[in-house]
Amino acid sequence: MVRLVKILWIALRFGLDEFALAPDSGTARAIGALLFFRSLSDPRAVRLRRALETLGPIFVKFGQVLSTRRDLLPTDLADELAKLQDQVPPFPGEIAVAEVERAFGKPIAQVFDKFDPKPVASASVAQVHLAVLPGGVEAAVKILRPGMLPVIGEDLALLNTAAGLIERFSADGRRLKPREVVAEFARHLSEELDLMREAAHASQLRRNFPDSPLLAVPEVYWDWCTSTVMTMQRMRGTPVSQVDELRRLGVDIPRLARTGVEIFFTQVFRHGFFHADMHPGNILVTPEGRYVALDFGIMGTLTEIDQQYLAQNFLGFFQRDYARVARAHLEAGWVPADTRADEFEGAIRAVCEPFFDRPLSEISFGRVLVRLFQTSRRFNVEIQPQLVMLQKTLLNIEGLGRQLDPDLDLWTTAKPFLEKWMREQVGFKGLLRTLRSEAPHWATMLPQLPRLVHRALADDRIGRIERALAELLAVERRRNRMMAIGIAIAAIAVIGILIGKI
Repeated sequence: MVRLVKILWIALRFGLDEFALAPDSGTARAIGALLFFRSLSDPRAVRLRRALETLGPIFVKFGQVLSTRRDLLPTDLADELAKLQDQVPPFPGEIAVAEVERAFGKPIAQVFDKFDPKPVASASVAQVHLAVLPGGVEAAVKILRPGMLPVIGEDLALLNTAAGLIERFSADGRRLKPREVVAEFARHLSEELDLMREAAHASQLRRNFPDSPLLAVPEVYWDWCTSTVMTMQRMRGTPVSQVDELRRLGVDIPRLARTGVEIFFTQVFRHGFFHADMHPGNILVTPEGRYVALDFGIMGTLTEIDQQYLAQNFLGFFQRDYARVARAHLEAGWVPADTRADEFEGAIRAVCEPFFDRPLSEISFGRVLVRLFQTSRRFNVEIQPQLVMLQKTLLNIEGLGRQLDPDLDLWTTAKPFLEKWMREQVGFKGLLRTLRSEAPHWATMLPQLPRLVHRALADDRIGRIERALAELLAVERRRNRMMAIGIAIAAIAVIGILIGKI
C-alpha cells in the first residue's frame, strides 16, 4: 500500500495524470486545482522520463523497453525515453559476497581464489565484480541484485493496473496497448533475472563467432554459474563511445563503423540470433579494432521465414521497389489478407521517397522503419515482437555507426551483404545446402509414400489424395519451396504407377 501511494504521488507530481485523463475533464481540473503548486513547464516526455527515474530501477528498465515500441508510442515519448540509462548505485560489497556464498553454499574463498568486493559496473538488475578462478584464470562475476523478486512482482502488478486504467479512460489507450507493453516488459525482465539463461545466450553467440576477427564474446565458466551468479571470461577493451581514445590507439574508426553494420547483418541473416541490447555501454573495442560484446540478457531470434521476408524488405527498400516491399508484407501475413497491395505500396512510397531525395549520409534507415511502422497502423499491420526488437537494435547500430563515422552509408555497406546472402539462399548453393540438410527427412519420408498413397487410393481415389497433396505442399512450401516441388513430383509419379496397376 505504501508503495502504491508513493507511485501515485510521484505520478501526480510530474503531471502524468494527463496521459490517462482528458485535459478538459472534471477530474483533471480538480487535480490541477488541488496540486496548484506543481510545476509542469517541462514537456510531457521529459516529465515522464524524470518520473520513471525517480521511481527507481524497475521503472527505469520499463521505460527503456517502452522506448523500443515506436510502433505504439508518439515520437516525442520514444525519443525521450531512449535517454534513460542504468546509472544505479551499487549494492555493498559484503552483500555481493553473501549472495555468492548463498548461491554456491560455501565460503567465497572456496569459490574463487580472489574476489574484489568493489564492483566495476552496476545496472538495474545486477552488478559485476572481478575475480580470479582456481588456477589463476581472470573472470568477471555478474551478481543479481538481492531482494529483487518481491519488489518486481509488486511493481509489475501496479504497472498492469495502471495500464488497464489508461486503456479504459485514455482516448489513445486502446491504440497504444499499454497492457501488451507491460506484458512484454515482464517477459524481458524474467529473462534478465535468470542469469543461467543469459549465460546460455552468451555461449550461443560465442559459438556463432568462433575465432572471428570482427567480434569477441566472453567464454562462460559454467561451473561457477547459477541462476543468480554468472561467471565469464574477463574481457578488456576501450568503451566504443570513447572515440578519441580509440583514435589514439590507432583504431580505424570508419572501418570500425562498417564492421558494426556487418556484425549486425551477420547475426540477423546468417544466424537468426542477435544481440538486442547493443547500446554503447555494452560494447568494448580492442586495439586491433575488434568488437567485444557484453551483457546478453536481451537477445532476439528469427525464423528462416522471418529472415527471407526481411531480406526481401531490405532489398526492396534499397532498390526503391515498393511493390516488392508490399508483397513481402502480404506474403508474410504481417498485414491482413484483404489489404489492397496497391494502396499499401502507395503508403510505403510516401514514407520512403522523401528520404531518397537527401544525400546518402543524411539518410537514416532506422528512421525509415520508424515512419513505416507509424504509417502502417492504418493498414492494421501486425507488429511482430521479434521485429520490434530488430528495429530497436538497428536504431542502436545505426546510431553507433553514425557516432563513429558521420559519413557512414548504411545502404552501401549493407546492400552487398544482403545481395550475397540472397544469392546463397535462392541460388544453386542454397539449393545444394537445402538438399543436404533435408536428405535425412527425405530418406525417412519417401519410402513411406507408396504405402500411404495406396491406402489413400483404397479409401478414396480422388478426394483424399488431393487433400493430402495440398496439405503436404502447404507444409513443405513453408520449409522450402524447391523441396516441396520435388516431393510433389515424386508423389505424383508414385500415384501414376499405382493407378496404372489398379
